[in-house]
Amino acid sequence: MSYSPLTPLDGRVAIVTGGARGIGFETVKALKENGATVVIVDINTELGTKAAKELGVDFFQADLTQLDQVAKLASDIQNRHGRIDVAFNNAGVCVNVPSEDCSGEDWRRVIDINLNAVFYCCREFGKVMLKQGKGSIINTASISGIISNTPQPQSAYNASKAAVIMLTKSLAGEWANRGVRVNAIAPGYIGTEMTKVGMSNEGWYEVWKEMTPMGRVGEPREVAAPVVFLASDASSYFTGSVLTMDGGYTCW
Repeated sequence: MSYSPLTPLDGRVAIVTGGARGIGFETVKALKENGATVVIVDINTELGTKAAKELGVDFFQADLTQLDQVAKLASDIQNRHGRIDVAFNNAGVCVNVPSEDCSGEDWRRVIDINLNAVFYCCREFGKVMLKQGKGSIINTASISGIISNTPQPQSAYNASKAAVIMLTKSLAGEWANRGVRVNAIAPGYIGTEMTKVGMSNEGWYEVWKEMTPMGRVGEPREVAAPVVFLASDASSYFTGSVLTMDGGYTCW
């Protein structure tokens, strides 16, 4: 599958958080294929090092829930590559527990990784882009930020992704006249390591397929192409947008 957008990304530096596997990994491949210099950021040193070696890109380890680490990360990447043009804030987690059993620890973990870390990355990478007068930020939201999924319980995840959508729109409005575009993608069920846990539950998986007009889950590579589009100048009039890719799940 070719990921080529209408315009290339030659000379641009792109960051992909959670880039060691799944959607992030495929997007690293796609961005590199289109000429970008790509940096994988992941908390898992072993997986991040392996992915970076396989794809021939840089790797930085960081806990994105720690603001000081994110600030250092932005500085280190800028010092190494001279600029930051694209940031795909993709790292995320999900906890499937009934809300009455959701511990404070579980709630905080999901919000910290899915929302707080996304804001920290937007803020620190955005500072660099604002000084440059140009940049593209893409955040990973979810259809779970638009609808409430069934049959699995995941109120923390849903709330975090809805917040990412509003964060995206808020930053887009603030930074539009300063050259920085901020958009989000909202995937449906994609066959990543995280989703495969749910797919192992036959009851859940059958409902997911039945409620998806295309009758299947998506593949990570099918998400990578729209991210490349949002990273490129082909999407120059897109900001504050949420691109939904869900096999029709939210069209009913």
